[in-house]
Amino acid sequence: MDRPELSTVAELLKPITWFPPMWAFACGVVSSSQSLSDNWGLILWGILLAGPLVCATSQAVNDWFDRHVDAINEPHRPIPSGRMPGKWGLYIALVWTCLSLIWAWQLGPWGFAASGLGLLLAWAYSAPPIRLKANGWWGNSACALSYEGLAWITGAAVMLGGAMPSESTILLAFLFSLGAHGIMTLNDFKAVEGDAQMGVRSLPVQMGVTKAAWTACAFMLGAQWLVVALLMQWGATQAAIAVLMLSFAQLPLMLKFIRQPIEKALSVSAFGVPLFVSGMMVSAWSLRGLEVAAS
Repeated sequence: MDRPELSTVAELLKPITWFPPMWAFACGVVSSSQSLSDNWGLILWGILLAGPLVCATSQAVNDWFDRHVDAINEPHRPIPSGRMPGKWGLYIALVWTCLSLIWAWQLGPWGFAASGLGLLLAWAYSAPPIRLKANGWWGNSACALSYEGLAWITGAAVMLGGAMPSESTILLAFLFSLGAHGIMTLNDFKAVEGDAQMGVRSLPVQMGVTKAAWTACAFMLGAQWLVVALLMQWGATQAAIAVLMLSFAQLPLMLKFIRQPIEKALSVSAFGVPLFVSGMMVSAWSLRGLEVAAS
């Protein structure tokens, strides 16, 4: 049996996509108010689980079940190009799922359960008969929850020894997951033609590219402004102003995106999303300060 090259396996696992859940896990770690220096091994273990294992699994699963769509949208990808022969894509997805669960077991019941949920959503997102990605509302919600909210809450819970994070931590994690729904929608603009042909009802396919662009921006900005309101209410004024300024910096990119959705979606992903996730970490540090002050 032909075997894929290691470089092809790496391409299948898409390291560029690992950053969001790793960053969200780190936000959870910071917001927990626990010592960072005393738990560096635990932190590193969790970050590796979030990115190179669980997220990489989701990419392999998605590429396998999307191989027919990718033959239209991205024929250069490992599976449709033939560089990943036979069922190697499926085998790698299964092996990475098992490795993720084994690795997660070392983080205790919370880490294992959260990883199991994330992996379940990864398979449900791509694999029939559920295939959540067939509808942009459900699919993007599953991705946003896994990549941002679940990773954030897990990072905090692991640092707390398995205890439930504070309500403020859970609330901010949920709001940034809401904003991440818009970020996930950005990825759909590159595949409108293939999605329409293959019956994938992404938001650009359902709503048209202009309305979908407005919707993506509304999710991103609305979530950030709700975070600003909460931070102000909690007395974290400086953090609130910082998140607000970061959201304003995204506006010029978003206006261009709304005028040219397909052409400018990548610009928002490349330059606007880093501003969004910077607001996540600002919020995490503000929560840390509030938790320390309250203790």
